[in-house]
Amino acid sequence: MDYRELGRSGLRVSAYGLGVMTFGGQTPEDDALRQMDMAWDAGITLFDTAENYPTPTGPETQGRSEEILGRWVRARGLKGRAVIATKVAGPGNAAGDMTHIRGAQRKLDAANIRQACEDSLRRLGTDCIDLYQLHWPERAVTTLGRSRYSLVPDAPDQVVLGETLAALASLIADGKVRAIGVCNESPWGVMSYLSLSEAGLPRLASVQNGYSLLDRYYELGLAEVGMREGVGLLAYSPLARGTLTGKYSDPNKLAAMPAGFAARMLSENRRHAIAAYAEIARRHGLSLTHMALAFARQQPFMGSVLMAASSVEQLGGNLGAIDVSLAKDIVQEINAVHDANPNPK
Repeated sequence: MDYRELGRSGLRVSAYGLGVMTFGGQTPEDDALRQMDMAWDAGITLFDTAENYPTPTGPETQGRSEEILGRWVRARGLKGRAVIATKVAGPGNAAGDMTHIRGAQRKLDAANIRQACEDSLRRLGTDCIDLYQLHWPERAVTTLGRSRYSLVPDAPDQVVLGETLAALASLIADGKVRAIGVCNESPWGVMSYLSLSEAGLPRLASVQNGYSLLDRYYELGLAEVGMREGVGLLAYSPLARGTLTGKYSDPNKLAAMPAGFAARMLSENRRHAIAAYAEIARRHGLSLTHMALAFARQQPFMGSVLMAASSVEQLGGNLGAIDVSLAKDIVQEINAVHDANPNPK
């Protein structure tokens, strides 16, 4: 495992992190604890959660992922060693109805952010969050699944970015947060936050966006921003919701998937790309999973690649990627497939 500074924050994170979004929901606590032990033993030090996890989100389970992560950190005596990242949910979250979290007026203003942070600290059982992230922008952005950008007028009561950043600055000043980041952001959003930081407000350490062999949109604008401005990428869904594990190459498994998932994640165009990547992996004696994870890790703009697994067995398979490094010719073959069929829909 190698370790990198996340942006210019001073936080050292492992090149792979563990996302815990299923813990307390799809993944029961005993399995979750074993996964975190496995990850730590493999050298993973970054653990990423959110106030609305586990997913699918709901009032009965909300906050359990933070609670399980917090209990594990305390039981293993890892406070100050494990890097804990969590998120505040604003009104732009694309996870369905979340009015159970601070009601219908949930916003990225000072009152909501402070309440969210206090609640996360309590659930995590700690006094400081290493990386505190804004889960989604309030405004409409293309990362919300829109295929192209068109201006949607801001809501009259939309919180301006400066107010949000000032609220985060207050948490840092109080010692409750060490560094800050954004998620599902655009180049304009990241640059706007960086511009505001020049007036003495805190600087973004990271942006957490999707990135995989099938989703390289980050490279179109944010990669240059991240590399020139020193903002690290925390890449989620590096296996494209499991489609880059090869498990859906079985027609029977594909037929058993919900129609919406199959249409969105396993369209004919995407299946052609997956098959081409699988063939590259086969020729070079690699698993598709390991090749996909290693490709993401080797990107020069990468802060950390977030593995996520619903079971110990899945995580055990993913961890094999830690020792995989892709030679230049493999990367060139991967890029050739991407160039012929970029970001397939």
